[in-house]
Amino acid sequence: MSSARQDLLRLLAAKSFRLGEFKLSSGGTSDYYIDCRTTTLDAKGSRLTGQVFWDEIRARGWKAQAIGGLTMGADPIVVSVAVVSGEVHGFLVRKAEKQHGTGQRIEGFRQQGARVVIVDDVCTTGASTVQAIEAAREFGFEILGVMCLVEREEAKGRPAVEKAAAPAQFISIFTANDVREQHLAIST
Repeated sequence: MSSARQDLLRLLAAKSFRLGEFKLSSGGTSDYYIDCRTTTLDAKGSRLTGQVFWDEIRARGWKAQAIGGLTMGADPIVVSVAVVSGEVHGFLVRKAEKQHGTGQRIEGFRQQGARVVIVDDVCTTGASTVQAIEAAREFGFEILGVMCLVEREEAKGRPAVEKAAAPAQFISIFTANDVREQHLAIST
């Protein structure tokens, strides 16, 4: 594991992972919660997030012109990758079309036919990621790959995202178990 990746995992475990009883956006409950934004919006966390995602994109040979995802979880990831890469543009997908102005659902980079990577912070059911995939394709983007920072490995999220993304590949930087193990290691 690269040092940037290891540092990002440590930061997620320290800042973003909590044990307890939590209600999830999916409606379910869990004995842990991962709020990636406390890491992806942290100064060091933002830099590490951008570096780890950018390294993964390059390692996979994805020649992306832009990176984007559903607002709000994707926002800091999109910006950090754009800044770290210095060459990949960013776009954000609104949950619904704007009811004023130009009525756009895709904000930022908007070149039809462009090669893009879809990102999300946490994947549980995959609903947010699937929404972003569908909106990007509807706009006219070509999806090279889909990435999430932390995959919870439950609620059939991976199969839902893989089905929506196909033939593009879906990868997770970390699993919830990776983050939990690191959290327990630094908490003892």
